Amino acid sequence: MSNVTVIGAQWGDEGKGKIVDWLASRADIVVRFQGGHNAGHTLVVGDQTYKLSLLPSGLVRGKMGVIGNGVVVDPEALLAEIDRVTAQGLEVTPRTLRIAENVPLILPVHGAIDRAREAARGDRKIGTTGRGIGPAYEDKVARRAIRLCDLAEPETLDWKLDELLLHHNTLLAGLGSETFTKDALLAHLNALAPRVLPFMDTVWELLDDSSRAGRKILFEGAQAVMLDVDHGTYPFVTSSNTIAANAATGSGVGPGTVGFVLGIAKAYSTRVGEGPFPSELHDEMGRTLGERGHEFGTVTGRPRRCGWFDAMLVRRAVRVGGVNGLALTKLDVLDGIPELRICTGYELDGEEIRHFPSAPAAQARVKPVYETLEGWSGTTYGARSWADLPAQAIKYVRRIEELVEAPVTLLSTSPERDDTILMRDPFEN
Repeated sequence: MSNVTVIGAQWGDEGKGKIVDWLASRADIVVRFQGGHNAGHTLVVGDQTYKLSLLPSGLVRGKMGVIGNGVVVDPEALLAEIDRVTAQGLEVTPRTLRIAENVPLILPVHGAIDRAREAARGDRKIGTTGRGIGPAYEDKVARRAIRLCDLAEPETLDWKLDELLLHHNTLLAGLGSETFTKDALLAHLNALAPRVLPFMDTVWELLDDSSRAGRKILFEGAQAVMLDVDHGTYPFVTSSNTIAANAATGSGVGPGTVGFVLGIAKAYSTRVGEGPFPSELHDEMGRTLGERGHEFGTVTGRPRRCGWFDAMLVRRAVRVGGVNGLALTKLDVLDGIPELRICTGYELDGEEIRHFPSAPAAQARVKPVYETLEGWSGTTYGARSWADLPAQAIKYVRRIEELVEAPVTLLSTSPERDDTILMRDPFEN
């Protein structure tokens, strides 16, 4: 048996929540290893819909959830989410949820900086959620972050707040925004500490002991490869590494522990917020995909931009993300569309290229190169075997496999957890 790491292979919102929920039934522990409460997973279980941002999806299955050191945690948002899902009947206690003692915390000052800088960018805004994720990661690498373990040491918290506010209040004043006082932030953290500290644990040791005992671990990624701070469409990216290699760093385990890497991709493409999107559709077809796919951000509620499947971007995600197999979602959204397109490359200044350039000006000049495929008239919704799929739908999936250079090992055909076609069990390796 192997561990499994799930990552997004596009710009996020690929339906990771359902896949992780489905896989969690086979796992013992589910680990979040990067991101913050800017990411959202929607899980539909019977008549209940759970919208999770920080909590690992495995909690819905009654499995132990772990928040690794690579995550940035807003303690207020975390407790609000715990209260919300507890009201829906989930058990979230220190017995079921453990949080790494060294996770950096998101404070109200981080959100204020995030929003002030985004407003100052004007037309060049990045499209952040304004929740302080980026500034919290900046504090981490600048070595001034307040971490969960600091809440247990009043003297440490005292001097670290001095250093943090020296930096952030200077920035806020320069941006014409209201500054923060030490007393207000100290009171805020002291009020939250008694509720969050019971969840604190030495996560690297917990996971190592669990791995040695043969327990199966599922690493749950947030966002997606094309939002990776190194490998995505920079600067329109998130502030963490979203690739599978970071599952090890972000949870405190060795690189061999990540196991089988399952990349999640929609049968078409979507993106929330700003940034390049070569295959975006600004016509009726784009609106049709958005309406059929109910394309609104789980966290932000913003409409997602929609376009044809971009095989070159997913191929890049396969290579840099270490993807062993793809889970393809929302195939049913393409039902009944007579003619489908797949982006198979780009044209830049009259020359065809097979990778998306990193330079912003070149990205703006890129034009997609398409291959046209025949659509299908039948339905794929709710299919649970290849025999249930129209022949042209199978051809579409096979062509995607060829172009992205990875097998489709799992096919999702509706939001329901059991409407899934499994070609290869990621846990059996």
